[in-house]
Amino acid sequence: MKKALILSLFLLFVTTAIFSQKQNSARTTPAKTPESVAAMHGGKELTLEDIYQKNFFAAKRIQGIRSMKNGEHYTTLGGSQSGQYIVKYEYKTGNAVDTIFKSSWMKVKNKESAIEIEGYEFSDDETKVLVSSESEQIYRHSTKEDYYIYDIKSKATTFISGSGKQMYGQFSPDGNKIGFVRDNNLFVYDVATDKEAKVTADGKINNIINGATDWVYEEEFAFDKAWFWSSDGSKIAYYRFDESSVKEFSMNKYSTLYPTEYKFKYPKAGEENSKVQIFIYDVKTEKKVAVDLGAEYEYVPRIKWTNNSNTLSLQRMNRLQNKLELLFADAATGKTRVVLTETSDTYIDITNDLTFLPEGGDPEGFIWTSDRDGYNHLYLHDMNGTLTYQITKGSWDVVDFLGYNDKAKLFYYTSTENSAIEKNLFSITLEGTNRNKMHPLAGSEDAAFNTTYSYFIHTQSSANRPPTIVLRTAQGAEVRTLEDNTTLLRRTNDYTLTTKEFFTFKTADGTALNGWMMKPAASPTVTVKTKEKQYPVLMFVYGGPGSNTVKNVWDRDYFWYQMLCQKGYIIVSVDNRGTGGRGAKFKKCTYKQLGKLETEDQIEAAKYLSTLPYVDKSRIGIWGWSYGGYMSALCITKGADPAYNNGAGIFKMAMAVAPVTNWRYYDNIYTERYMALPKDNASGYDDNSPINHVNKLKGKFLLVHGTADDNVHFQNSVEMVSELVKANKQFDFFAYPDKAHGISGGNGTLHLRTMLTNFILENL
Repeated sequence: MKKALILSLFLLFVTTAIFSQKQNSARTTPAKTPESVAAMHGGKELTLEDIYQKNFFAAKRIQGIRSMKNGEHYTTLGGSQSGQYIVKYEYKTGNAVDTIFKSSWMKVKNKESAIEIEGYEFSDDETKVLVSSESEQIYRHSTKEDYYIYDIKSKATTFISGSGKQMYGQFSPDGNKIGFVRDNNLFVYDVATDKEAKVTADGKINNIINGATDWVYEEEFAFDKAWFWSSDGSKIAYYRFDESSVKEFSMNKYSTLYPTEYKFKYPKAGEENSKVQIFIYDVKTEKKVAVDLGAEYEYVPRIKWTNNSNTLSLQRMNRLQNKLELLFADAATGKTRVVLTETSDTYIDITNDLTFLPEGGDPEGFIWTSDRDGYNHLYLHDMNGTLTYQITKGSWDVVDFLGYNDKAKLFYYTSTENSAIEKNLFSITLEGTNRNKMHPLAGSEDAAFNTTYSYFIHTQSSANRPPTIVLRTAQGAEVRTLEDNTTLLRRTNDYTLTTKEFFTFKTADGTALNGWMMKPAASPTVTVKTKEKQYPVLMFVYGGPGSNTVKNVWDRDYFWYQMLCQKGYIIVSVDNRGTGGRGAKFKKCTYKQLGKLETEDQIEAAKYLSTLPYVDKSRIGIWGWSYGGYMSALCITKGADPAYNNGAGIFKMAMAVAPVTNWRYYDNIYTERYMALPKDNASGYDDNSPINHVNKLKGKFLLVHGTADDNVHFQNSVEMVSELVKANKQFDFFAYPDKAHGISGGNGTLHLRTMLTNFILENL
């Protein structure tokens, strides 16, 4: 249940008005009243069709840039009426220097239609390209596709998916072999001989998986490719999942005359998991070694080769996810030793931040992130696991570790050092000295470095400025602007837009919470059917562990909220306790009681808003998706305080899209991480599940779900409906046939946003 963009300088008027940079930190008092917010630009009305169908206000992004090995060039995949092509560019100038290949050059026997290039990967020496095509979606991240090898020098094309579509194809480091997964088995294909060898043979759908993850690992540990070449290509480490004892979940697909049933293994809270093993395969001898994982473990959330092909690192975790061990395995024998152990009174987050420094370098060792001192920071350990020193320190969190520049001896990372609502880019030395904020502007940043760390693509945006994307040197100097969203900026000239403003308030127990607010611009075109100078409020919530909505960053729903502001609504979002960027104590205080403190904070936020002179306290609504849908459902029920607002409750309406309604229905890795086992925390599971509070419902409630949601199952809404009916509560319910968690594709997005908008207009 988890859930970026581009810009530069445009017109001085734009940068000082709607796209002004007001928010360097959270405000301690509310901003000006709505009528004092100046109307900006013209008075044209925003429409849902322009926003969600025509994508008229979509900010441009820079995607698909692939750094080449020398660090001086990159490639992109483009297309025209004559076909697709991969072009080589120079970083420094942006000039095209070569067309590496075109789809029209790819000739395959007995295949007359053109091959559509959907993805590509170079061999390490960049003489061959592995092309993927005809992909089919499996779950949120996983796909299977056809693979082709294109030899750049000979211009020969080899089709290697003749026996069926494959998954996770990848060249060996020497480029002579390709590993892939097909039908739950791992294979190695020899490029020279055109032969494939089976590494495993016991793969079976809904039973045994080799080289790929099961559903819950893909969703909650955030990886799906589960096999990895060693640095010299001599070995492959891979996962084997035995999911034979995991219970199946089924859902109907309705697009055929007779609906079909789709079944997959989905371990719910408290239920049995797949049995996971790790194997190391020697490509030359074709022998396999089982890695000794010990007896007391439940999960292996990460494996990664060290820089030595004889040593594999593994992360081993218990079921409660409050003990994590880093192990090193001998590739020849499978024997392991514990190198580092992390424990917690609550839970431990899994990241991709483990980075091994070059062998023989000074120093040797690895980088590890931990919140052991109360905040997430970078630590340097030697190869025996002994702590060398803590690299970053302070009452702020490292958000993303972006890499290590061995030549300059610098680490790059983003953090919340300036503000919990911002993510800024920093560099720092190995010793933790000379910390440098690499860009002066406030807002939020991301960086993508090339292979040699000589350049990075820098994305910076703020709440009221779409992103600027600039190519910079490793020292931060601007080389050239890649995208500045000038077209988007000019389009806003015709519209009445308002400014997203940040604020803070304190709850009754003294906890300071961050929020943002968008108010109707003072304009004669705005019609408000309320008391004079008082406005209805729509709150947006997500609220899940470590996930923030109050960020000084460009929001994809920015123009929908602007449209609602044009119609006379104030839009607000508040980050409750349990969200990220403010240290472990703030984030993990919701442990074993998901929804309790979060709902209390959202209710307090609504009460705070009701004290503002320009807010109509009888017209406060809330909406959210996924965890946010769960929160909305809790707020409209637990927030129905009979002593508040003459018995009408705090929230007049709520909209819940794809919500969890009962924690016992959700997957075990996510739910048990934050709630422990159901048998040990029954009250935690039940006291804060919306399904158990339906009798308290007051106000208008809209429930929306896709019937093919493999993540938060449609079952959640079906059971919520059953309980609402039992309690004789009236509500609105809509199901999207065969739609997954995102309810996208076809006309789904526009239809949903139209429904949500109409529900707001009619009920708030």
